[in-house]
Formats: sequence, C-alpha cells, structure tokens
Amino acid sequence: MTMDKLIVDDTSYETFFTEKYRKRIPWRPHDPKLVTAFLPGTICEVRVAPGKKVNEGDTLFVFEAMKMMNTVLAHTNGTVKVVHITVGTMVTKGQLLVEFQ
Repeated sequence: MTMDKLIVDDTSYETFFTEKYRKRIPWRPHDPKLVTAFLPGTICEVRVAPGKKVNEGDTLFVFEAMKMMNTVLAHTNGTVKVVHITVGTMVTKGQLLVEFQ
C-alpha cells in the first residue's frame, strides 16, 4: 500500500485512503441550468419541450414519489434546451431531467 497525500488548509498530510474513499463521487457545485430529481419516482406529466420559454414558477413536470404527486417548478426564467424524460419514466435521485440554455 502506498501513502497518499491529503492537503487541508495548505497543510500536507500523509495517510492511507480507503477503497471507499477512492471510489467516491466528487462534489460538484450546483448548476442552475440543470434540473435533477430530488427523490426517486415516476414521471406522470411533462409540461415543457425543447425551445419552450418558461417563467419562474411555471410547472416543468409532475412526478409521483412515495405515493405523493410532486410538482416541479422553474426556479428562474429561461428557455428549455433538453428534456430527458417522458411520461412513465422511472427516475432515480440525482438523475438529470431538464436542461436550460
């Protein structure tokens, strides 16, 4: 096993990383142009299409999760670039659903 280097506040430490740590998904900052699923569920209704202009508060889609209907609203004004879902699609937490330009 080789020693690994960890840097915290400009201080370098030598340590051993676990296999779980090595396989972790790195943190990424939130991208306001991407809408992802916050819960796993099934898409019941899609109200947007590529090229459609939406205003803040407009409904993008509705999905069922944990026996509840969840309406996802646009968080800002913009134009839809890509819709990655259709009615009946089962989504997982974190899955990309809609992209804005």
